[in-house]
Amino acid sequence: MAAGWNPKPPPAKNNIIHQLQYMTARLLDNQSDYTVMNVSPGLRFVHVRRDTVAEIFGTATRVGSRDEIAGQHGLAHFVEHTIFKGTARRRAGSIINCMETVGGELNAYTTKEETYVYSIFPRGNASRATSLIADLVSNSVFPDSELDKEREVVADEIDSYLDTPADAVFDDFDDLLFEGNPLGHNILGDTQSLAQFDSGKCRDFLDRYYRAPNMTVFYIGGESVTKIARLIEKHFAGLRTDSVERQAVGPVSAKHFNERRGDGSNHQGHTVVGTVIPSLYAPERHAYALINNILGGPGMNSRLNVSLRERRGLVYSVESTLTMYSDCGVMTIYYGCDPEDTAKCKRLVDNELRRIGDSAISESMLRRAKRQFIGQLTLSTASAEQTILAAARSLLFRDEVITPRDIAAQIEAITPGELHSAAATLTPSNFSTLTLT
Repeated sequence: MAAGWNPKPPPAKNNIIHQLQYMTARLLDNQSDYTVMNVSPGLRFVHVRRDTVAEIFGTATRVGSRDEIAGQHGLAHFVEHTIFKGTARRRAGSIINCMETVGGELNAYTTKEETYVYSIFPRGNASRATSLIADLVSNSVFPDSELDKEREVVADEIDSYLDTPADAVFDDFDDLLFEGNPLGHNILGDTQSLAQFDSGKCRDFLDRYYRAPNMTVFYIGGESVTKIARLIEKHFAGLRTDSVERQAVGPVSAKHFNERRGDGSNHQGHTVVGTVIPSLYAPERHAYALINNILGGPGMNSRLNVSLRERRGLVYSVESTLTMYSDCGVMTIYYGCDPEDTAKCKRLVDNELRRIGDSAISESMLRRAKRQFIGQLTLSTASAEQTILAAARSLLFRDEVITPRDIAAQIEAITPGELHSAAATLTPSNFSTLTLT
């Protein structure tokens, strides 16, 4: 079966073996065996067979901060925090101990478009993990006494971000770039909204978005796909199966700005330079990913690191990042430097943007850039957590799993002309800038 195969719905049969025989997709990379299928009650399921001592099971739900209504900013993140505070069957203490007592752990995080709830645990505890995760996403009751305690925790998290300008500058940048759009506001919300969240609001949010058509379930480990699928059918049977109605949002239109904020009390100036690019569905997304890696990827030989740090010693770190959403993407470049050097660093960043946009990259340079990107991609598959979360997100947004092998093939296929066309859109005049001092 070809990598990236998009399975169609199976015949209407309840027997998991019939479903498995009809629609199992084997998508092999160098370590893992991927299986994609539908499991009752209508959940999409990605199973990654990997012979490890640790296993991971969880859910990915297509809901995040951009789904919040006015006055409830931060609710998606707060629900993710408080989903562990009690269900109809379990108290908060039982939830904490369920996986911890066997050496496992519970994890969750929220982005602007998705929320993950999962457990990492020693092999042999898949039934325990599946039962717990299903209970959390289906039956959480959000006791008000527990919410009051967690409100303090989240308030401290908000304060910690405000006290860390290297983090706050990204949130402030998004607020400016997407002014008036749900993509703009901070995932954590604010203390005013936080004070309004009660059991009813949390439960309503869970009921509205945590439904089978809006979720994927995922597993990586040594257990068979048949066993995990049967556990899902058993424990997720009570999950709602009706579709999600989302609030209508207008097209994303980015604001252009060049701002400097702060009173100079920070020992560094923290700058984000960024622009909107095509979405995660755009065919040119792989060209942007390669450009991003050339400019400011994790390698010390990235052009921005060589220019700003290695040659001139102006920054401790400089990085370029792509954040891909369903209707747009954002490319950001971050650097922290002495406040008096921010303008000089910005000129050097502009020079590198012009350099990559004005002249086509040679075939030999393109080959080297591809080899480095694919090598980094190969190393990333060593992390089971990163591997399964990437597969879950792919299935959530695409109804198929794009494997590391698929991505490597798409990177290999990029031509110099395609790379140049994408790079030509990244002119300094298209980038906005925010500096906090």
